Amino acid sequence: MKIAVFNGSARQQNTAGLIEAFCEGAKEAGHEVDVYQVGKMKIAGCLGCEYCHTKGNGNCVQKDDLEKIMPAYKEADMIVFASPIYYFTMTAQMEAAIQRVYCIGKPAKATKAALLLSSGSPGVYDSAIAQFKAYMGYAGIEAAGVITANGDENKSEAKLNEIREFAKSL
Repeated sequence: MKIAVFNGSARQQNTAGLIEAFCEGAKEAGHEVDVYQVGKMKIAGCLGCEYCHTKGNGNCVQKDDLEKIMPAYKEADMIVFASPIYYFTMTAQMEAAIQRVYCIGKPAKATKAALLLSSGSPGVYDSAIAQFKAYMGYAGIEAAGVITANGDENKSEAKLNEIREFAKSL
């Protein structure tokens, strides 16, 4: 299975351990995994201009780093969103990368998706999880799992093993 991991963090240490553990488990299970550093990219929000659906044949009128990740959205069998939680939601960079998929409607091949969330505090995940589940429902993609880690859990071997085992099970 081809897996695209979108990292919404601009600072590697926020989600790096979670993503590394996921990649280890997925690769051990024989999956191909590519990680895209969305948090470091310049991706503007959707303009709602409808160019993509009227004249653009599924291509966005905006020319930015979305073009670097769009092939992954189109070709991946599974999509993983990994993001720190900033004030109860995924990062703005991740939000833009998700919303701009509007130009193609939904990922073409993906049948599964997962969500990895990191935070400094417990109990701050509800909004991001609800958005993820709603998006997957709309896109007809199985929400294969959601894993959250807060505070010291972000680096605990128990949490990292949980993520590795989850990735192996896919």
